[in-house]
Amino acid sequence: MSFAGIGYDSHRLAQGRRLILGGVEIPGELGLEGHSDADVLTHAVIDAVLGAAGLGDIGEHFPDTDERFRDADSLCLLTDVLAEIAKAGMAVVNVDCTIMMEAPKLGPYKQAIRMCLGGTLRLPQERVNVKATTGEGIGFVGRGEGVAALAIASLEQG
Repeated sequence: MSFAGIGYDSHRLAQGRRLILGGVEIPGELGLEGHSDADVLTHAVIDAVLGAAGLGDIGEHFPDTDERFRDADSLCLLTDVLAEIAKAGMAVVNVDCTIMMEAPKLGPYKQAIRMCLGGTLRLPQERVNVKATTGEGIGFVGRGEGVAALAIASLEQG
């Protein structure tokens, strides 16, 4: 039996922060503001996995009011979620993601992001897809104020 879940996250761009997407640090002047490392892509993947498993959302598991998660590595949070779904007899079989941001262009980093997420998810690279798009000048993404990410995860029971 298989299950699917959708995840979405967005974070504001800010000076003095690192830009981490799917566990990969992207060089640049701006990073993402947030309680943890603000890895918007990994947060979307976490929500997609939790949704497919029927286990709520990232805020329920890792609230931003809990100091234990200040500056947390989002890949570690994803690892915790994977352990939780494994206890329920489930495993991730596929993840498809889209990152929405104006700059920098992500083409040179997409392969590294796929490898990093795939390693954490314990999936072969061909089961993790990462796409990037811009906001075409529209909305907070288009104005370069923030970054958003969408993800869908497929899980199998058994």
